[in-house]
Amino acid sequence: MKIISALWSFHTIAVALFASVLIIAVNIGNGVTGAAPEEPQANDGKLRIIAFGAHPDDSELQVGGVAAMWAAKGHHVKLVSVTNGDIGHWREAGGPLALRRKAEVEQVSKMLGSSVVVLDNHDGELMPTLENRKAITKLIREWKADLVLSPRPNDYHPDHRYTGILVQDAAFMVTVPFFCPDVPPLKLNPVFMYYTDRFTKPNPSQPDIAISIDAVMDKKLDALAVMESQFLEGGANGHEGLIPKNAAERTKRVKEVRDAHAARNFSVAERFRNVLKDWYGAEAGAKVKYAEAFEICEYGRRPDKAELKKLFPFF
Repeated sequence: MKIISALWSFHTIAVALFASVLIIAVNIGNGVTGAAPEEPQANDGKLRIIAFGAHPDDSELQVGGVAAMWAAKGHHVKLVSVTNGDIGHWREAGGPLALRRKAEVEQVSKMLGSSVVVLDNHDGELMPTLENRKAITKLIREWKADLVLSPRPNDYHPDHRYTGILVQDAAFMVTVPFFCPDVPPLKLNPVFMYYTDRFTKPNPSQPDIAISIDAVMDKKLDALAVMESQFLEGGANGHEGLIPKNAAERTKRVKEVRDAHAARNFSVAERFRNVLKDWYGAEAGAKVKYAEAFEICEYGRRPDKAELKKLFPFF
């Protein structure tokens, strides 16, 4: 009897252990971990925005302020880097740099209130392939996006250009049932919009809306400061002389970086002052110091001003 009892106890323990392992395996297979936040429900009445950049810092630079504003209102923002940024430094490269940059943008997203995805394409080697088009299409569908943001396909960097093209190429395909049939198509084409830039050929950036980020500028600057590989250390065009050697030098360098980022968004407000006045009124629009601006892409849904106000609920 003792032998039978011992065998039965062993059997019970073995079954329990197997069940525990099975539950863990299923959870991992479904992307469930203790630290991972739950994906927001698509029908919770909140906006769903997905913003694409070529590298782990691009979308944070272009829409970090408005992303924080959306998140503060309970809307859902996903920032996507289409490459892993593995050559974006003057001294580091490869897997270690990719991991460093991924950790940086993960911290930034926590500060902004967004989520983040970094795709494992090599920096500097992005191409507008069918495989990449499918990956972008699936991300937009899975997020059930209302608004999709990306760079224009006019840019100095090939990865920026091809990110713009890939997102453009997904603009119609997200609604086509038998393209990527493993992910349900969107019933309604999202609104697609471009970030603003300074390139003028073949055509300059002409934003349809500009948003004051004065109230969150410090939060954006604090978040960007986390990405030391790109800004404090200078990224691919940096050098040893940028690395602070003591606390005083670090304070000075951090201020230089913050001032440069602030000047960038100050310039957007100055360049598109008329757009700000159109949305905020002449008096309020004239007072905006920092802004982010966006242009409607013709390939997505074409929103009127009323719909833009719903997508940018800050007026």
